[in-house]
Amino acid sequence: MVRQVCVGHVIPTQEVRVQQVGETQPTVAQQRVLDAAAACFGERGFHGTTTRDIAKQAQLSPAVLYVHYPTKEDVLYEISRAGHVAALEVLRAAAARGSTPTEQLGELAQDFALWHARSHAVARVVNYELGALSPAHHEQIALLRRQMEQVTREVLEAGLDSGEFAVANTSLTALAVLSLGVDVGRWFKTTGTWQPEDVAKHYRELALRMVLAH
Repeated sequence: MVRQVCVGHVIPTQEVRVQQVGETQPTVAQQRVLDAAAACFGERGFHGTTTRDIAKQAQLSPAVLYVHYPTKEDVLYEISRAGHVAALEVLRAAAARGSTPTEQLGELAQDFALWHARSHAVARVVNYELGALSPAHHEQIALLRRQMEQVTREVLEAGLDSGEFAVANTSLTALAVLSLGVDVGRWFKTTGTWQPEDVAKHYRELALRMVLAH
């Protein structure tokens, strides 16, 4: 398996692959920069990573990096934007598969957790380096996060209307369901006890236990 290495840390490539969904694909050089930056940000953090680190990791000159992304923050924004777009598409597709709110929420919670487990290296950067974004870029990401909450909240509201769910506050519950999946990216390791599919199935059960009417 090809691996990304940053500062001596080895990460399987698919875990740091920054996926673009439903839009123009990056050039080969841009993809190399994004994947290299994701690996370095995940290991050193945004503030502990220099543009030279990213360029060296991508096997490009700093001058070439600046052609594609004028600042280090621009690279972080693109990683964060692409990650949030991908996660939003996961939620939308999962919610569309179920025929009842219970099925929809189960699919949503399972696939969201699965995405964070399989892409945990990128997910850590996407979710835990938001404070390093510029105000304008942060607002763009906040908009995507609000859309994610809306997808989840609408499923919960449908469950309330059908009598399948019993929750006092759909907005807070939506945040709780999403937070379960987001946190997988923080602790999941490929060398750990559980496979991504094991985690996803368990998180599906947890999410449903939170909301089902008894």
